[in-house]
Amino acid sequence: QKSEIDTSVFLLDGTVKMPRPKRQSSSSGKEPVAKKAKKDDGSGSGSEPEKIEDATSDNTFASDAVNPEGKKWNFKIVSWNVNGIRAWMQKDGLDLIKKEDPDIACIQETKCSEIKLPMGAKPKGYKSYFMSAKKEGYAGVAVYSKVEPESVKYGIGDEEHDDEGRSITLEYKHFYVVTAYVPNAGRKLVTLDKRMDWDPKFLKHLHDLDALKPVIMCGDLNVAHLEIDLANPKGNHKNAGFTKEERSGFSNLLSAGFIDSYRHLYPDKTKAYTFWTYMMNARAKNVGWRLDYFVLSEKLKSSLCDNIIRSSVMGSDHCPITLLMRMGEQ
Repeated sequence: QKSEIDTSVFLLDGTVKMPRPKRQSSSSGKEPVAKKAKKDDGSGSGSEPEKIEDATSDNTFASDAVNPEGKKWNFKIVSWNVNGIRAWMQKDGLDLIKKEDPDIACIQETKCSEIKLPMGAKPKGYKSYFMSAKKEGYAGVAVYSKVEPESVKYGIGDEEHDDEGRSITLEYKHFYVVTAYVPNAGRKLVTLDKRMDWDPKFLKHLHDLDALKPVIMCGDLNVAHLEIDLANPKGNHKNAGFTKEERSGFSNLLSAGFIDSYRHLYPDKTKAYTFWTYMMNARAKNVGWRLDYFVLSEKLKSSLCDNIIRSSVMGSDHCPITLLMRMGEQ
């Protein structure tokens, strides 16, 4: 008998669309209402497995990765949608920073204003930068950086999107780092228009930066670009995160002089996901989406050493991703 998880469609907003039941003579003919995803409350109930067997995972946090010229990496960035910084910290999410020891760590969906941050949210040894949404408990991004940047820009210069705390840009001597939490098209695509307004404005922001210095952009981009980037492409073409509009927006970004660093390195790698709904044990079965990216200026291809998906690291419905680069002076 075929399991439910094989026939269900997992939606990007965490809901699950169940298969249509057989029509009964007394039925109204309506499809069942999609169930809401059960969010992890951080109680440690054991709903998530300790480890996922996935070849893209690396729990040693050590790497001998080199760039195309054979030079070993010397610069590390981590990106993670933490699905609420307070809950994430209760699950010891900051331990990842200690284990990875990145030069820069970017987190998304903090859901917390800076004045309400929990104690310890600004780790020692790092400069901390937060951009929260005007609406408490919504969106928000943050960056931890060992090296103080030359400048910091909050937002992309658009009031509507910036009020939601969606992007921070840090300028270093030879490059920019941008983190973003891209708008979700929403259940039944109710906010697809907002997403379509974001894409060209964000692309212009990146293009303007790239004209000055190379760009490293990371975050939860809320799109699975290719069919290989989600477990059930056939059933999700009309769902948030996999519509032709969202995928075309990402294609436009790549056409403008940027690369998807993971697919550049691993063009044929399957079952490489960064997000799993909490419903129906999806993470243990690796029924997920690749929504989290490191996008680089084309001119940084020669500096790229590796992009690692830390799929065994728990603490959110997303896992962290790690970028290794061979960079010059920061």
